Amino acid sequence: MSKLVIATRESRLALWQAEHVKALLEQRGHEVSLLGMTTRGDQILDRSLSKVGGKGLFVKELEVALEEGHADIAVHSLKDVPMDVPEGFSLACVMEREDPRDAFVSNRFAGLAELPQGAVVGTSSLRRVVLLRALRPDLKIEPLRGNLDTRLRKLDDGNYDAIVLAAAGLKRLGLGQRIRQLFEPEQMLPAAGQGALGIETRADRLDVAEILASLAHQSTWLAVAAERAVSRAMGGSCSMPLAAFATFSGEHLQLRAAWGDPEGAAVLVRAQLAVAAADLDQAAALGTEVAARLRAAGAH
Repeated sequence: MSKLVIATRESRLALWQAEHVKALLEQRGHEVSLLGMTTRGDQILDRSLSKVGGKGLFVKELEVALEEGHADIAVHSLKDVPMDVPEGFSLACVMEREDPRDAFVSNRFAGLAELPQGAVVGTSSLRRVVLLRALRPDLKIEPLRGNLDTRLRKLDDGNYDAIVLAAAGLKRLGLGQRIRQLFEPEQMLPAAGQGALGIETRADRLDVAEILASLAHQSTWLAVAAERAVSRAMGGSCSMPLAAFATFSGEHLQLRAAWGDPEGAAVLVRAQLAVAAADLDQAAALGTEVAARLRAAGAH
């Protein structure tokens, strides 16, 4: 048995995720406690992430806790983890994915098609902006920041006709009944890593990596490695209007990606490829090739 400390953000969803990992580790005989922290990403709510430093704002304080030895692991929503993990740290485990799809949430309308012309839709994601614009160029898309509960409250206060959120977070918090429509990937391609949890450690903590090995889900890890490689090759950050989603069919990993210009017309550049992928290097190579195909088709 070992004693482990999990660094986590203090939002309700982040705490659910940390408690989930804590319970799994305790089932395996480890003693686990949580270290709750507030990150810069939680504090800055009046500007879009792409303007204030990107998704790394949600993980930096947790990495400092790892570096200084206050915590052994940090649990993240993988889509919040920058594509290049800083030197000295390691993405030691990717867990089985929850529903990766985007969810349409509204108190008045049953789905995107029911929204009247000019309806106001809230999202904090440039990816969702370009995908929504391709589906419904008539909509008025407004920024929406804050944790999950804050976003739902802003909808309930009447600031938006609808909002788009990750289905995984709603389902994890028992809020699946708020979902009016699930967007299939053919309609709205998910973000790299959406729905998956990643566990970060210091790179030199091989003892912790060994403990986490039993929580890893290999097919999810390969899929998100391909997705994240697309974003990395495109210089990806939250200022990149990019979608990437991979699924297995037998031994073949199929990767689809889409890119749009948030300032331009509602036209998407798409690319896809399927290859046999048995390890992380092969999955990453698939992502790099799909990124090259996006660029060749006009993405930048």
